[in-house]
Amino acid sequence: MTPQVIESDGVRLRLFRDDDVADTAAGCADPLTQRFIPGMPDPYTEETARWWITEGAPAAWAGGGCAYVIADPATDRLLGGIGLSHVVPYRAQAEIGYWVAPWARSRGVASAATRALAGHAFATGTARLELLTHPENAASQRVALAAGFRHEGVRRSASPVRGGGWHDLIAWVRLADDPPGPAARLLPDLPDGRLTDGVVTLRRLGPDDVDAMYRLHTRPEVVANRVPPVAATTAAIERRCRRAESHWLAGGSADFAVLDAATGAVAGGCALVYDEPSTGQAMLGYSLLPEARGRGLATRTVGLLAGWALGVGLARLWAGTRPENVASQRVLEKVGFRREGLARGRLPGPDGTRVDSVVYGLLAADLPAAR
Repeated sequence: MTPQVIESDGVRLRLFRDDDVADTAAGCADPLTQRFIPGMPDPYTEETARWWITEGAPAAWAGGGCAYVIADPATDRLLGGIGLSHVVPYRAQAEIGYWVAPWARSRGVASAATRALAGHAFATGTARLELLTHPENAASQRVALAAGFRHEGVRRSASPVRGGGWHDLIAWVRLADDPPGPAARLLPDLPDGRLTDGVVTLRRLGPDDVDAMYRLHTRPEVVANRVPPVAATTAAIERRCRRAESHWLAGGSADFAVLDAATGAVAGGCALVYDEPSTGQAMLGYSLLPEARGRGLATRTVGLLAGWALGVGLARLWAGTRPENVASQRVLEKVGFRREGLARGRLPGPDGTRVDSVVYGLLAADLPAAR
């Protein structure tokens, strides 16, 4: 039996009431809620809220799921909504979803409510809970991780886009026998949000970096080293910048903007791709805009990134360069990377050709000697 009230972790989950109409309408009409909750009516009015309270929420219960208000335990005011849907009894599976009103965000409300409802679901026979997030909804992905859900994969074109089309959903899953507490992350956040040596600064790539990254990744010499060697489109760069935090949270890659520490101007970009988590190996790549070259910034960038990566538990970094790219090879060697060999025809080249790659590797034990 699902109780009418669940009190846990500093939140109260209770049934919707008639006096929740105004707060429900205000929370669900918020632009952020509208953007990230599939199928949310637009416009969302008090009449819509009244329908949800009298018909929508009861239907969720009748269908084997549930629909709760997330309430402040001290005042009982609505802070958001949470529930279970898409129940599959023979799999003992359900999907958990939530929204948080603007006045309650950044307080851990969604994480606490998700832990509370998940705990009750597991205690009453559910074996598997799914939580699906929009690829650009990093805040919701952080909720999933904080509530112990693990990244499982991407559901391609799984959700309709208002106005036409489809977008992917990221699947996060928690099982009844998963260990308690937040899910472990392969790539933690940066200390204070950045790495710096006073000359260069690295921070997570973001939506404001589109113009600089487009300028960088359409440079002929940068395009020649892309895989494949084709200039990036504006749409691809926008998507990369908007989803950089999501990829980081999932543990796939850490994408950085490289800044001139003195001016704050974007000088280039670098990335760490966690290509082999089972062995603790990741690939490192970097490139600078023309005005930032020849000043030692690339060496500082690679040194900062390598030091952070090996310091948070990675065991091995590798990088590849074209045989003729002597400047990049010198950067790697200055940091402590060792040349390990030539991978013949490793990369796709122009017009169907294949290009060799000089492979360099760096272990944690190599860093002190390099410094």
